[in-house]
Amino acid sequence: MIDWAKLWNSFTFQFIDKGGYKEVLRGLGATVQIAVFGLIIGIIVGMFIAIIKVMPKYNFFAKILDKFAVVYVAIFRGTPMVVQLLVGHYFLRPLIGWTCDPLIEAIVIFGLNSGAYVSEIMRGGIQSIDVGQLEAGRAVGLTFWTAMFRIVIPQAIKNIIPTLGNEFITLVKETSVASFVTVLDLYRAFEQIGYASYSFLIPYLVLALIYIVLIVIITIGVKLIERRLKKNERKN
Repeated sequence: MIDWAKLWNSFTFQFIDKGGYKEVLRGLGATVQIAVFGLIIGIIVGMFIAIIKVMPKYNFFAKILDKFAVVYVAIFRGTPMVVQLLVGHYFLRPLIGWTCDPLIEAIVIFGLNSGAYVSEIMRGGIQSIDVGQLEAGRAVGLTFWTAMFRIVIPQAIKNIIPTLGNEFITLVKETSVASFVTVLDLYRAFEQIGYASYSFLIPYLVLALIYIVLIVIITIGVKLIERRLKKNERKN
């Protein structure tokens, strides 16, 4: 039978008396940074990949960009996140002589991974906008890229807010593998407490609870943004 009182006392001793909460706060900060900045990078990269995929392929340069986009998405969607982290940390990093904080490295890799998924989300959002709006922008003298960024993209982003929220949630949960490249994230912080207290049951339950709270906060935030956008549409 599990002695919950003993396990809890052992956990609180490591978490409070031994200062384990400090590592948890650092891990929480790293988790949030990886997810937030990873999503930002993903949106930027995904937006350009999506535009490349939907743009007319009239010239050789456009066709080359399209092939690059296809390969990029295939690589990052076809391999697990942990594999991408390990390849980046143990192969590409020494190959190019990149010396940076592992946290920055994780943010970049998470961002590139997210970009592959966001590109498909963004492509669907762009294609949901009436093509006549793009043609109208071109008719008044705007270039393809200008019409995209001024007319189509703003409307597409409104349509994909819920899906981007899901991508953000996925990133938050996937940050648990960042510890494979020595990043002190939430998982690594609670793992250290588990080793110190010789029990992983309570630390992992508390870890799960924190992830649930983070996901609930994100979900509420996305819903609030959706309501705000709907109200603005009614006013307009």
